[in-house]
Amino acid sequence: MSGSKNQSRPVARHRGEPAGKNKSRTTLRRVAANLGTGQRMAVVAGVVAVFIGAGAATQAAGQALDAQDMSRASESRTVQPSATASAAATPSANASSKPSAAPSQAPSPAPSTGAPQAPAPAAPAPAPAAPAAPAAPVAVDDPAGAQAYAASVLSSYGWGPGEMSALTTLWNKESDWRTTATNASSGAYGIVQSLPGEKMASEGADWQSNYQTQIRWGLNYIKERYGSPSAAWAFHLAHNWY
Repeated sequence: MSGSKNQSRPVARHRGEPAGKNKSRTTLRRVAANLGTGQRMAVVAGVVAVFIGAGAATQAAGQALDAQDMSRASESRTVQPSATASAAATPSANASSKPSAAPSQAPSPAPSTGAPQAPAPAAPAPAPAAPAAPAAPVAVDDPAGAQAYAASVLSSYGWGPGEMSALTTLWNKESDWRTTATNASSGAYGIVQSLPGEKMASEGADWQSNYQTQIRWGLNYIKERYGSPSAAWAFHLAHNWY
């Protein structure tokens, strides 16, 4: 088929094809009619490659759009549960911010009656400590000191120094002038051998340990009963007691 015949042949237009596309085909056919067989093959191969590349590009673009849509859909699904969880947590947070119970109220003070309040009673003062008991006096046997004291008080009873000799003999016989002398059989006690010994308490509470208390009681006894130490010694010689 010659090239001039191809150029004069009208090109049929398929129904439904757009005019631009028919023009492209007509132009390609005209160019192919003026080329040799080898050049035609090259042109066809190039056009095919162009269409193939355009189709691949279109397919790649479609795949990219599909992938983008899928990514957006995935993000939408991810965000929605988070938003739902946040919305679900909001009531809990609000609920926790509410007071758990009504605030307690401090008790109201008792109404005042107007009467003056009586002062609180003062705490009782601590009782004073009991004084320590005095130590018991220690009896001292001092014959020389006892005789010296007796000699110093004879005059207060109306007797002269001569009565001291009879008194010394009498109480030597009774107790040897010992403050603690005790008769084992009768219980008579002290320098003057009082029976019982408690009689000497009329002269002083320390009658058991103080020879001065015992001597004063004995001199009073001699004065009242015999009148003098000499008379008391004479009675003792006759009766072995006075």
